[in-house]
Amino acid sequence: MTYHPKSDFLRVMLERGFVADCTDYQALDEAFVKGVVPGYIGFDATAKSLHVGSLIQIMMLRWLQKCGGKPIVLMGGGTTKVGDPSFRADERPLLTNAQIDDNIAGIKRAFSPYVRFGDGPNDAIMVNNAEWLDGLNYLEFLRVIGRHFSVNRMLSFESVKSRLDREQSLSFLEFNYMILQAYDFLELNRRYGCLIQMGGSDQWGNIVNGVDLTRRVIDHEVFGLTSPLLTTSDGRKMGKSQSGAVWLNGDMFSAYEFWQFWRNTTDADVGRFLKLYTELPVAECDRLGALQGAEINGAKIVLANAVTTLLHGAEAAAAAEATAREVFEKGGVGDDLPTVHIGAADLAEGLGIVQLFVKAGLAPSGKEAKRLISEGGAKVNDEIVTDAGLRYGADDLGQPLKLTAGKKRHALVVLG
Repeated sequence: MTYHPKSDFLRVMLERGFVADCTDYQALDEAFVKGVVPGYIGFDATAKSLHVGSLIQIMMLRWLQKCGGKPIVLMGGGTTKVGDPSFRADERPLLTNAQIDDNIAGIKRAFSPYVRFGDGPNDAIMVNNAEWLDGLNYLEFLRVIGRHFSVNRMLSFESVKSRLDREQSLSFLEFNYMILQAYDFLELNRRYGCLIQMGGSDQWGNIVNGVDLTRRVIDHEVFGLTSPLLTTSDGRKMGKSQSGAVWLNGDMFSAYEFWQFWRNTTDADVGRFLKLYTELPVAECDRLGALQGAEINGAKIVLANAVTTLLHGAEAAAAAEATAREVFEKGGVGDDLPTVHIGAADLAEGLGIVQLFVKAGLAPSGKEAKRLISEGGAKVNDEIVTDAGLRYGADDLGQPLKLTAGKKRHALVVLG
């Protein structure tokens, strides 16, 4: 991209690699120079937490606020009832209203570490599109909004076309999603003066629809900006780990595991991830990303600490690094240390050391775990366990427990 922006926001977006496409760089740039630009990103409530795959969008909202704009976090209480078909092979399962409300309550927690909410001109707001979608009059909506959409054009969008080309069913319910998303942009412009919608590049067609609809219905100029769809350099989808989704809520994915996910970044991704997911200066990101051999491991620790600090706080990041050093360096084990999750409910009355070793797969039965303990072959945090009656509560799992059976078999027990 050769455009040279005047505004801080577009400069940051371009320098740090956030931009895939923009509907009009120059006009958007001029809007940022003139004053406060409200911008939104939508998040459907399909789970109780967002995962790392959404973090690039959250960082865009954070930078928008840092550069003087006003972030609008749009919760898809209405659109979740339809389901976004973009680049999916099948229809999303339909959720009840209660499930959607429950998910929104969980997702809200992910934003407060990144953006400041309040009533000021630059403060973020969170709104729910159920406010205007739930009460729509179908016939009126078709007459006023539906007439602006060409089915021929909707069928040409890659997100729809790829589904039809594979001869996979696309329900009329899902087909309506792009109209509803376009209507969201129109409503947000009417209500809050929203000037820009951002999202992943898979949302480009939906965003352009919103830009066009807003111009056609109320003759307002608005803009779209998309980020690249991120995969790791080895082709894996961003947001997934070997154990599943990398959730942002700490009760679903511990701060230690979150730190470890970033510590395990592939060498080739370090510089790019530092630019996208931290606020380190671009030159420093480039320097760290260019390190070779053993030195790149130091850069990965910088990355893990910086990203974990933003979400969980500096204390949690430092504790995670200390635990990792204890577990991996002193324990002499690799990055594939198995991790066992124990829920708070299981710890309400305490969980025995014998059960922990069985749950961690370090002993096939309680009898074998007891034998391991009696023979001095069981350790917790590198200390030999002599009492088979030891019990652990939630307080004991404030930090991960490292279990060791014999000399070479290890597991990590974490709360959550």
